[in-house]
Formats: sequence, C-alpha cells, structure tokens
Amino acid sequence: MTTTLTRTPSHKEGSTGPRFLSTLEGQSPFAFIGPNWFAAVMGTGIVANAVATLPVQVPGLLAFARVVWALDVLLLALILAATAVHWVQHHDTARSHLDHPVMSHFYGAPAMALMTVGAGALLVGQPVVGRSVAIDMASALWVSGTLLGLWTAVAVPVKAFTTHEVAPDAAFGGWLMPVVPPMVSAATGPLLLPHLPAGQWQLAMQLACTMMFGLTLVASLIVITLIWGRLVHHKVGASAAVPTLWIVLGPLGQSVTAAHTLGVAAPTVLPEPFGSAFTAMGLVFGLPMWGFAMLWLAIAATVTLRTARSGLPFTLGWWSFTFPAGTVVTGTSGLAAATGATFLQFTALALYAGLVLAWATVAFRTARGAWDGRLLRRPA
Repeated sequence: MTTTLTRTPSHKEGSTGPRFLSTLEGQSPFAFIGPNWFAAVMGTGIVANAVATLPVQVPGLLAFARVVWALDVLLLALILAATAVHWVQHHDTARSHLDHPVMSHFYGAPAMALMTVGAGALLVGQPVVGRSVAIDMASALWVSGTLLGLWTAVAVPVKAFTTHEVAPDAAFGGWLMPVVPPMVSAATGPLLLPHLPAGQWQLAMQLACTMMFGLTLVASLIVITLIWGRLVHHKVGASAAVPTLWIVLGPLGQSVTAAHTLGVAAPTVLPEPFGSAFTAMGLVFGLPMWGFAMLWLAIAATVTLRTARSGLPFTLGWWSFTFPAGTVVTGTSGLAAATGATFLQFTALALYAGLVLAWATVAFRTARGAWDGRLLRRPA
C-alpha cells in the first residue's frame, strides 16, 4: 500500500515463466522491504476473519477461511523475517523510512497486521491451533499491535508536523494508516473480554477500546476532510496513488465494526443504562457511518474505473482494495446481525464476494512480482 513502488519494464521470459528474482540484477532482495509489505498480511487476514462475521454461512467457507488464516500466519512470519534481515543488512535505509513523507505513514500496517492475525486466531483459527494457543496468540498480538499502533498514531503525525516536507497536494489515503490501528484495537479487543477476569480487567478493556475508537474516529475525519479537499482542488493526481483512495473505507468500516462489537460486549461489563446505550450505539452510529462508507465506495470505484481505462500500474498499493473493503464487510455483517435486515445480509455476501475476487487478483500479482523481483527493486 504505497505510491512509491511502480511497475518496472517487463523482462524476457522463457517458456517456463519468469525466473526467481531475475529482475534484481544482483541487488539484494531485502534492500527495500518497507512497512508497506505488511498490507499483504492485513488484506489476507481480513478475507479469513470476515467469514466468521457473515450473516449467512456458505458450506465450505469456514474451511476456506481457516486455510487462508493459516496462510496469513506464514505470511506474517515471512515478512517479519524479511524485515528483520532488512534492518540488519540495510540499517540506514530502514531508518530512513520514518523520515520519508510517504513511506512513514505505512508504519501503521505492521500494527494492524499483527492484530488481524490475532483476531483470526479466535474467529477461525481455534480448530487449527487449539483453544489455548488461539487465546495466547490473540492476546499477545493484540497487545503488541495496540502498543505499536498507539506509537504510530503519535510518532508519524509528529514527524509530518515537524520535519516532513509536505506539498499542498500531498494528502492521500496513506495518511490514515498511522491513526487507524487504534480503531482495529477497538474492534478486536472485545473478542478478548470473555478471556479476561471479570471486574476491573474487563471494565478496563471495554473503556480503553472505546477511547481508542474515539481517537481514530476524530483523527480519521480530519484526514478524510484533507483528502476530500485535495481531490477538489488538485484532482485525482498520479494513477499509482488512486488505489489508496480505498484506504478511506478502512476507518469507516472498522468504526462500524467496532461500534457493533463494543455494543455486543457492553451489557456484560457496564451497568445500566450504559450497557444498553453501547448496544444502541452499534446502530445509531453504525447505520449513518455505513451510509457514508457506501458513498465513498461509489466514489473510489468510479475514480478507479476511470483511471484504469488509461492505465493503472500494479504496485503494492493495490492491497488497498482488500483490507479496507474487508472492514466494510465486517461492519455490514454486524449491522445485519443487529437488525435482521435481509438486504444487509445480501449486501454483506456480495461485498465479501468482491473482496475475495480483489484479494485473489492482488495476491497472485504480488506473488508473481515478488518471485521475479519486480516488487523488490529500488522504488522509483
């Protein structure tokens, strides 16, 4: 999910297809592993996690979700290992990411990747690894992802406010990445409530998740306003940046999801009337925000299709088509569960079908680009 990686010229391929790392021409495959690579973990994980929330279960879909989640665990381990090698072998490049006015914002991706895999352990992974391991994984990944996400929510904006050179037309969807992780914490934290001691521990989790919900909600609305203003005054801009418009769906869909999960958990944690108020918030907040998410979905899809006619180069930014859209699926599923509305049930299924199609397309092209090295070259 970055605008800094662009398509490289195609190379000569033999009858057996592209050769492993054939386009690197001696360059280290670990030289330019940035935090944006964790978007692949986010996008893969939401495909698995969304299945557990769907209002209608399709035969075989849960088995599919478990396979995808297991794949995501391996993907997380692979990217963590590649990142570690990058930091050891290319320390100066790694340190420069936080100073880069574009790449720095993608430091939110590792935090969300950790929590996505952790939530999947509870939602679909228990039959794969066992209940106790799933709880331990979810707890460890939620805590580490939350701490990292709170750091990015402060450190990256401070960098932008104090040292980054930012042009008037610089606002793009990636600006949301460092402030969205706390909303992921808010949406997935309630999954851990049944596994915490009753009383102060559960109360602290419910209140902390609500506070993080507010943190991201307000920050996201500010950034979305800046993106809207940039589009009005400076138009769409570079085609490679167009997929990042879909990132706006992330805080919108995730906030609807968080409002639902917090509302479901609240009656067992908070006294009346606050427990019921949280439950009502799931709809009172969720339905209007879902409406705005549909508006932005229509805008992003229209701009993307218009841009594709003249050429939409493949980059890691295409992962913006996955995780943000997946949060809209989980949010829609939550509203369908709360209301019993048939049209929301069908909408959730339709959105999930689109998510799987997008994920399959982006995952295949990413795997091919990583295999032959095109996505591992020096960013343009």
